[in-house]
Amino acid sequence: MKETHDTLTGWFLGRVPSGWYTAPPTLTVDREEILVVGDLDDPALPADATEATIAAAREARARRFREETRPGRMAIAEEAQHRFRRHVAWGVVVGGERHLFTTLSVPVMTRLRLAERQVLDTLVDAGVARSRSHALAWCVRLVGRHQGDWIESLRQALTAVESVRAQGPDPSPTPPPEEAPA
Repeated sequence: MKETHDTLTGWFLGRVPSGWYTAPPTLTVDREEILVVGDLDDPALPADATEATIAAAREARARRFREETRPGRMAIAEEAQHRFRRHVAWGVVVGGERHLFTTLSVPVMTRLRLAERQVLDTLVDAGVARSRSHALAWCVRLVGRHQGDWIESLRQALTAVESVRAQGPDPSPTPPPEEAPA
């Protein structure tokens, strides 16, 4: 059975302890990974704190959460990985800054023609990327950043299609009724 985003979200909302985050965590899901991210309170700082102090305090808050919740997160992740057959990664948002813990880096195979390979090679030769693989990841991040609204519209359209499909008839074939002999 393919779990819906709502099913996965509900399962994690039921498993994640209520004191971990300041609000219910959000899930980002693909074929290989479930990313659970929740908000943490900003650290209490003096009014005259410098940007460096604020950044260090937020980083420390994220690290403290990571260390203090590790056994619980590991237990939930192990159960979820067994149940949903996906890797589970975790993260927090502190003061608007996102910190992710142990996310996957999944290889993706693609076929590129000469002109497309030349773009990647130019990025490598110019020192923008370390390799063709790194250059391709850089291009994907760039498209995501500059075409984010369009990508989000596509995601919403896919969600709507999934919802309509779920309301439709069962696609599993049923045997035809037996005909009476003539």
